[in-house]
Amino acid sequence: MKIVTAAEMRAIDQATSERWGVPSLTLMENAGTAVAEHVVLNYPQAQRVLVFCGKGNNGGDGFVAARHLQQKGKSVQVILLADRVDLHGDAAEMFGKLPISPIVVHSNEDLNGEQVRLALPADLYLDAILGTGFKPPVSGLYADAINLMNASQVPVVAVDIPSGADADTMSPQQGTVARADSIDTFTAPRPAHVFSSLTAGVTCVAEIGSPAEAIVSSLQLNVITPRDFAVLIAARPAESNKGNYGHVLVIGGSKGKAGSVAMSGISALRAGAGLATVATAESVLPTVAGFHPELMTEALAETDEGTIAASAIDRIEALMKGKTVLAIGPGISQFPETSELVRTLVSKSDIPIVLDADGLNAFAGRTNELNGKGRVLVITPHPGEMARLAGCSIADVQKDRLGVARQFSREHELIVVLKGHRTLVVQPNGEAWVNTTGNPGMSTGGTGDILTGIIAGMIAQHPNDALLAVTAAVHLHGSAGDVMAESVGEHCMVATDLLQGLPKAFRYAQQSAREKFVCWS
Repeated sequence: MKIVTAAEMRAIDQATSERWGVPSLTLMENAGTAVAEHVVLNYPQAQRVLVFCGKGNNGGDGFVAARHLQQKGKSVQVILLADRVDLHGDAAEMFGKLPISPIVVHSNEDLNGEQVRLALPADLYLDAILGTGFKPPVSGLYADAINLMNASQVPVVAVDIPSGADADTMSPQQGTVARADSIDTFTAPRPAHVFSSLTAGVTCVAEIGSPAEAIVSSLQLNVITPRDFAVLIAARPAESNKGNYGHVLVIGGSKGKAGSVAMSGISALRAGAGLATVATAESVLPTVAGFHPELMTEALAETDEGTIAASAIDRIEALMKGKTVLAIGPGISQFPETSELVRTLVSKSDIPIVLDADGLNAFAGRTNELNGKGRVLVITPHPGEMARLAGCSIADVQKDRLGVARQFSREHELIVVLKGHRTLVVQPNGEAWVNTTGNPGMSTGGTGDILTGIIAGMIAQHPNDALLAVTAAVHLHGSAGDVMAESVGEHCMVATDLLQGLPKAFRYAQQSAREKFVCWS
């Protein structure tokens, strides 16, 4: 799903009306209807609803929502933070359809008056004061109304965006901004919806009538949603066999790090790959093989330190024949000889590669040897690994995650999966996808190895649509973490918990792809 700027959203609405013949009044009606549906679905116990409306189109959306909520049996009151004569266009039209008399507020004195005081003990507030077209700071009566909502314990649903927020920023908001327990926006999200932590609840995007052709963005930025990759997780044909779903070869493991490569291998299978083989140092193999009977294993020559030796190259090349995707790095160590082997394998392989952990560290200071031109090469660094590859500090990476990932992807012609809060998937032309699943409980050793396996497993099944497979894997990985946070909590989560959560993550994605609203938290 594309992310658009506030100006682009205005252009989309205008084009929808002028080129595709959808009246702007219809767009407003659909937007307000969607808000009312969200309230009924997500706040079924809220019988008394108070709607704060500004004089612009955001207020118009609020008028529509108020009308539909009243029709659905809710007790609704509307506070209009303007004079009626200040309403124009579609907002004025929708105001005229209100079945209730609003409380008209002209001043701070009115806002603190008896009419408003008696209306405040509601079960839910709708914030329809300012939309995404507003540029901060907010002041005067609108700021007073925002502060009034913020001082209350009543849940707040923001219409389009919390009033006072800057829709175009990817940074934390400044100044007076309304709090929001959830957000309903329309057609496409703006950057702040994804990056600015505007709500601790859900942000939902409703389609209100704009065709896909009208949604144009210059940002080269998207939110990963199950709708995008639904085709990859659809029901399988009855006539299926393991040969239809690819064979993953995982190269990794070393003395003391057998678990990493085993987790990647089983994750590839859990993600749906037909077969998975783990090739690891000979002395490590019995431990790896003991974890999961579903994994095939291959012993490789090893160094005195218990890492994979450079002499294993011929055996690995033989193993690569007939494989669909190669995952390199989990638990492989930074022993110099082994790092040299990693660089050789990456340079020689002509099948898709997922490179992670110490497989990435093998290229620190030698990124001239890392290039994915003409093939699929996916790297999955956390901020520390990204900093080592890019030759900068972790602080530099975190200050401009998108910019750093885009530059590295472009220069090395590969797909970058930059892990962290709002994990990014970036391809060489600069197009980027933002993941909204996952939680801090996943900040534990091994979750990256699980991700490597899921990515490899998804690519194995869909080698001709590798980029989409990567975005699906990232979303499902985070969703599995969210599933497990509900059952074990964030503090107690360990990496292998994600394997238990992954089946439910698939089911959630399949269900979400069919739902009317696209939502994330």
